[in-house]
Amino acid sequence: MLHRRSIIAAAATLLLLAATPVRAADVSPNDVALFIAGMPPAADSPLAALTRDKAWQDHARTFDASFGLAGQNISRVRAWSKANLTTTRSTLFYLFSGPDFIYANAFYPKAKTYVLAGLEPVGTVPDPTTLRGSFASDFSALRNSLRWLLQKSYFITAQMGSDLHRGRFTGTVSVLYVFLARSGHTIHEVSRVKLDETGALQPDDLSVRKVPARGVKITFAGSDGEERTLYYFSTDLSNGGVANSKFLEFCQTLAPGDGLVKSASYLLHNQGFSTVREFLLANTGVMVQDDTGIPLSYFDPKKWDLQPFGKYVHPVRDFRNMYRASYAAFFKNARPIDFGVGYHWRPDQSNLLLAVRKQGVSLTEPPLRPSLAP
Repeated sequence: MLHRRSIIAAAATLLLLAATPVRAADVSPNDVALFIAGMPPAADSPLAALTRDKAWQDHARTFDASFGLAGQNISRVRAWSKANLTTTRSTLFYLFSGPDFIYANAFYPKAKTYVLAGLEPVGTVPDPTTLRGSFASDFSALRNSLRWLLQKSYFITAQMGSDLHRGRFTGTVSVLYVFLARSGHTIHEVSRVKLDETGALQPDDLSVRKVPARGVKITFAGSDGEERTLYYFSTDLSNGGVANSKFLEFCQTLAPGDGLVKSASYLLHNQGFSTVREFLLANTGVMVQDDTGIPLSYFDPKKWDLQPFGKYVHPVRDFRNMYRASYAAFFKNARPIDFGVGYHWRPDQSNLLLAVRKQGVSLTEPPLRPSLAP
């Protein structure tokens, strides 16, 4: 029995090591991010030699083309944000996001802390120098997981769940690496995290199989050199889910902030997600959303200035019953936008609501902020 237990313990240890993000002293997470994003790592990195491989070079050319096309839309989002989001806060809450850092950063480039959440698993990014065989299928799986967002500005949750299990670069963390690298950011540190029964942040050694809110914390910097933090949590955002995970208790320690919702399956129209909806209304000063976000009727006109942009058209087929005549009337004289966002991803069919809390209407006072680890 003792021998069997030793074998099981050893196997568990190997699984833990295999699932832990890059920690090798000579291979930085930033170089790994550059490598899987199809961008050259540092010249003195052990990964530099791997860029001579044909599979990597094909991957780099394909990503260059894909991000070149998507970059036009992203640039227009950034220009819209600069013109219209004149007062923003240091924290962005982007829920139902999956690993969509690239649009979070495009809409809110000045945020210091990004909090993303969805059902997609965190996954792993192993040190590529430890992997054998061709990377061709790994790169193909990674590109495939990004195809919808790069072409149409959103992820499809059901497909992401399948795509992110293929290859050896799995889960949301691999996508976050790509988006951070491709948007010109430098990764400093990556650590696995989880929330305890009070919502406090704790290191996650993966010793517990099921955790209500398991995540990753990434510290990074842009061209200005200022350090920023990105959290992604794999968690259920329904009322029962957040009651169990204490995810919103964690978010409260970072409030007040701003919000972003797009391509969210109209979940915030559902009373089963009222807790998250109420949190966003109480703890954000600016909300940017498409029609899948918070319904108009929940924005108190005494507290919010609402500005419509783009064109509201009938929801896509999967959500045909979510058409709202009040939304259509409100968008009748909306200002145009030149970029696509949401399920109707073409610019001439996309809608965006900008909700700004009125001057003199206070946000929920931020609570005392306990020391968060790690």
